Amino acid sequence: MQRTRYLPDPERMSVLAATILLAYALARFIDLPVREFSYQLPIFYIAIEWNVQTLVTLIVAGLTAAGAEWLLRDHPAIQQEKYSTVHWLLPGLTALVIGLPLLQVQPGPTWWIGFILGGGLLMLVQVAEYVTVDPNDIRQPLAAATLTAVSFALFLILSVTMQYAEMRLFFILLAVFIAVFLVSLRTLHLRLQQQWVFLEAAIIALIVCQWAAALHYLPLTPISYGLLLLGPAYFMTSLIAGLIEGRQVRQAVIEPLVILLLVWGIALWLD
Repeated sequence: MQRTRYLPDPERMSVLAATILLAYALARFIDLPVREFSYQLPIFYIAIEWNVQTLVTLIVAGLTAAGAEWLLRDHPAIQQEKYSTVHWLLPGLTALVIGLPLLQVQPGPTWWIGFILGGGLLMLVQVAEYVTVDPNDIRQPLAAATLTAVSFALFLILSVTMQYAEMRLFFILLAVFIAVFLVSLRTLHLRLQQQWVFLEAAIIALIVCQWAAALHYLPLTPISYGLLLLGPAYFMTSLIAGLIEGRQVRQAVIEPLVILLLVWGIALWLD
């Protein structure tokens, strides 16, 4: 079998990176009036604040997803894929998660560090997604492992950011469900050789949401809260992947259980 080594076009990568980072930088100088949309449901009252941070974050996430498709169009193996949408999920989520803390931190050394690291992480995800298109690429296993690690790291950042911002439980649960669903779906898709498992990903997201609701009102630090959510999300994703691959329950549960206990131990130690 011929092994391949393809990389995205450097000019397209440069244009995409510059556009995304420029959008984040210019958002600091845009001042738009805050609008609030509210609606009274039979059970609870919903109020959503629409400001420039929300607008820029959503635009950049959509731009990043479109940029991923633009980069993939020149890959020789892209025509063999039935759906290319899967390669948009993680870049879009990455842009969204990076934007949430970046647009809340005041300009200074911390902002610049987050700006540089966020841009680097976004480009790393784009390159890894490009590599995973071709199953014959010699770097495909490394790229898949990178995307898996980045996926769960993004979920941790999102969880910590929402808890730090003291968001309402309704919005936290909505964001957690979407994030866990996308992360577990992409991870399972990578591990199971392009197999789609929507139901399993939705079940994982629903269970993690229930756990998030139980932890929400406990006196936990944001990092501990995020780690306590990260453990079950990884545990169930890895366990289901092992079972679908045909492993026995005892074999499939060992590695995710060790990670779960390690992550929870760190969470309790930091709290």
